[in-house]
Amino acid sequence: MSKIEYGVCQLSVVPVRREPADVSEIVTQLIFGDFIQILETSENGKWKRIRGAFDGYEGWIDKRQFVPVEKSTYDRASSQVMPFCSSFFGLIKSETMVYPVFMGSRLPFLRNNIIELGDQYYIFEGEYALPMPYDPIKMEVAARMYMNTPYLWGGKSHFGIDCSGFVQQIFRNFYINLPRDAWQQELIGEPVPFGFHGTGDLAFFSNSAGKVTHVGIVLAGDTIIHASGYVRIDHLTQEGIIVAATGENTHQLTSIKRLVN
Repeated sequence: MSKIEYGVCQLSVVPVRREPADVSEIVTQLIFGDFIQILETSENGKWKRIRGAFDGYEGWIDKRQFVPVEKSTYDRASSQVMPFCSSFFGLIKSETMVYPVFMGSRLPFLRNNIIELGDQYYIFEGEYALPMPYDPIKMEVAARMYMNTPYLWGGKSHFGIDCSGFVQQIFRNFYINLPRDAWQQELIGEPVPFGFHGTGDLAFFSNSAGKVTHVGIVLAGDTIIHASGYVRIDHLTQEGIIVAATGENTHQLTSIKRLVN
């Protein structure tokens, strides 16, 4: 068994693929400041199989799309509460480059607007905040900042996001670390009967085979914010999601879970 190595995403957003190939399905993304374990190298040397430090999700990334760090740096990052970019985007600057980072991107070891990644240092320009205690009103404000973001399978940024990635990103900013996929998220929390739900509860939906495939965040007035085509607000009924614009029932309700009492 090869020795586990460590790294951090130093780019805006990086695709994590199911198999070590450019044509393989994207299963999730890394965004700037996400730390990883490197588990394996592909036979051709181009790809690294990684495990995300935040949610344990595994997949393959291009070896050029992260920077190595020592285990001590990885452990230090794991033990600290990191600030995150709280505006739609910020800027990362070095002596040779300037590029954007997205809302929710972690800013490792930020001090005086300087970020340390491996042996590199970057200047961050933008608004940032620390994760905050859960508050349903602030959670809704954060969720609404993703309105109209296009749906992208495996996505986790304003350039494209999927339903469970959207939920995971929002709750991460409130000290609530959720697993990556909707079916995994449905396994946690306390069940809430329909009619007793409230802002911040998670509603889960199943396909015809009974597998949980969709999730959204419940809002007031029997509405739900979710990523379906794009991040949108629709009606929530006991049967499922009713599209506000057309009246179509698009998702069948399976359960409602409360993460914070």
